[in-house]
Amino acid sequence: CVLANNHVLDFGRRGLTETLDTLARAGLPAVGAGRDCAAARRPVPVTLAGGGRVVVFACGDRSSGIPPGWAAGDARPGVDLLAGLRTGDADQVIARVRATRRPGDVTVVSLHWGSNWGYEVGSEQAAFAHRLIEGGVDLVFGHSSHHPRPLEVYRGKLILYGCGDFIDDYEGITGYEEYRDDLRLLYVAQVRRGTGELAGLTMVPLQAHRMRLRHASAADARWLAATLDRVSAPLRTRVALEPDGVLTARPAGGEP
Repeated sequence: CVLANNHVLDFGRRGLTETLDTLARAGLPAVGAGRDCAAARRPVPVTLAGGGRVVVFACGDRSSGIPPGWAAGDARPGVDLLAGLRTGDADQVIARVRATRRPGDVTVVSLHWGSNWGYEVGSEQAAFAHRLIEGGVDLVFGHSSHHPRPLEVYRGKLILYGCGDFIDDYEGITGYEEYRDDLRLLYVAQVRRGTGELAGLTMVPLQAHRMRLRHASAADARWLAATLDRVSAPLRTRVALEPDGVLTARPAGGEP
């Protein structure tokens, strides 16, 4: 359970501690926040059948609205908060990944970053994500936006700049209707063991209605595909709607 976000301390450090205790009792490992800085930075490995692991790292950036005072300290519960999105900040994350990674692992860096609305991917965000991939990270999983944002297949690996919401109580927000935040995507990524390269990405279009999810209509699925294809094209990635109603992604000019 990724806890690096701009709401996890809405009820203070006591609330975060209660959340950590509740997750532990349920047998759900938490990543991205903890009782101190070391715990907040500690990745969660998930063992795979047949060998290897998926190792998840999680951190947040102030661009998502995380207050600086929420950062975990030596003896202070909080979030693993990045100092910024500079090359040196990416290199610090890469060093942690390399120190943990074993042969056969797939490494994921989960990032709570960016604004709630809009499709623009800033140069700083793109450079940060690219640096992570170049440093050996296999998948960059970005979130914070209330709607799906562009995605990119970079050097054969997947970068999701903003997955959008999935299940929440945000229905009814006005003033941003152009982004269709009622439409949600379920992302199913297949990653090759050993190389971390993307073998395939399927996105199932859904619609939120009264805090439940239902399949999106054919017209809404077409809108999602056309929108994501348009905003991802500058990142040399194309999105298509398949005959069975799911969306797929590929690098421009080739297969993943």
